[in-house]
Amino acid sequence: MDEFRVDAHVKVLDERVVERAKSRDIDALVYAPHFTRLPDIEAEAERFSDDELLVVPAREVFTGDWRNRKHVLAVGLSEPVPDFISLEGAMAEFDRQGAAVLAPHPEFATVSLEAHDLRAHRDQIHGIEVYNPKHWSEHNERARELAGEFDLPAFGSSYAHLRGTVGEVWTSFEEPLRTADELVAALKDGAPRRVYHRDGADHRLRCAAEFGHLFYENSWEKIDRLFLSGTEPTHPDHIAYGGRFDGVSVY
Repeated sequence: MDEFRVDAHVKVLDERVVERAKSRDIDALVYAPHFTRLPDIEAEAERFSDDELLVVPAREVFTGDWRNRKHVLAVGLSEPVPDFISLEGAMAEFDRQGAAVLAPHPEFATVSLEAHDLRAHRDQIHGIEVYNPKHWSEHNERARELAGEFDLPAFGSSYAHLRGTVGEVWTSFEEPLRTADELVAALKDGAPRRVYHRDGADHRLRCAAEFGHLFYENSWEKIDRLFLSGTEPTHPDHIAYGGRFDGVSVY
């Protein structure tokens, strides 16, 4: 039986990304670009989905303030959720919407859920990422330990911020998943899956390129310039949220 291969977290999406995913036999991409509102993500996901490749919209929400942020990946949202709200507020909203909640890159750098966060929200989390190209080997090993400690399903992704990384890592499910709703259900139900990644010199180079991209991605100047004025699309003060998140906003 053929497995269903999901690259479970990518930041980039265009014709070249779709072509690369298909050439690497990826069946689905979970598309969660930074600081982009859900309706825009959904529109792009629909635009690039076809009979060969399912593109599933998602949000990697930046909880906490810039100096104490913890990223959480939500798949299956029905309403927009902003960045820069408390972790508790985000988890409550994900639960209300029935989303699949995933812990990307646990305990990685200063942007991740740590063991105490996983323990506090164990019953609301549906998977822990155990491999992505930005990790070093010790990060992957620690992530596997955390998945075992909390008895949570594993997943892997390319976490691609660069087009060439798409399809370097994938999570294979035993059953085909024809829609976004079916993927969400598989994640929430702990459906059987295995995590794979490419190997060799080319893979190591792509991992190095993705790791190097961190220094740009996490520039304080970039974030301060773009996202902290209150008018940007995923700031909790944006008019689009109608004040719903005022009580859990950290800015």
